[in-house]
Amino acid sequence: MSLYLILEILAISIPLILSFDKKVRFYGLWKYLFPSIIITGVLFISIDIIFTKLGIWGFNPAYHSKIIILNLPLEEWLFFIVIPYASLFIHFVLIAYKPDLFLSDKVTRILSGTLTVILVSVMAFNPEKTYTLVYFSVTVIVILIDLLSNAQVLNRFFISFLFILVPFFIVNVILTGTFINEEVVWYDGSEILGIRLLTIPVEDISYAFSLILLNLLLVSMFRSIIKGKPD
Repeated sequence: MSLYLILEILAISIPLILSFDKKVRFYGLWKYLFPSIIITGVLFISIDIIFTKLGIWGFNPAYHSKIIILNLPLEEWLFFIVIPYASLFIHFVLIAYKPDLFLSDKVTRILSGTLTVILVSVMAFNPEKTYTLVYFSVTVIVILIDLLSNAQVLNRFFISFLFILVPFFIVNVILTGTFINEEVVWYDGSEILGIRLLTIPVEDISYAFSLILLNLLLVSMFRSIIKGKPD
């Protein structure tokens, strides 16, 4: 079994088992969650395929299976199921056990505006960094979607993302080469800013933020349409 697959199994095992917790009842969200995962996965996998073809990033065959689909290892396809599932589980656990843990609209707008200005400024000064440009742009877009749609997902997500970052950091620090001889996922240094947290490119924080937030926005939309209960 590949290291990449082992990390994914570890990441999803506890959230999957605890999905039937009586207070969280995460399984009740599956009908909204899986369509969201599919839609978001199509977008991010499409970018993945293009980036891999262009050599912007790639995968070390020593650490993944021999099953390759459109130049992506099987584990990379599973990534867009495992990580959103585990991350959204954390988000909804916090809602269940800490329902009053959210930011005011004013604070949310300030944080959203500040983050947007920072990301746009970095992109403006680094237009040649494709990886940076694409994922910072996606993050700005999903933030604007939340604000303009008044979905108010960010009110809780700014807090839950801090908790989500803990397992994300543990998994991604290994994928990018910490504690192992070579990285599982490599990056073309000319396409990123070169700022890393241990071995994790800072862009991957934006990557995770946009991936999970987009899933949450879609879950919220589907719940609103079907049950009239936005998050």
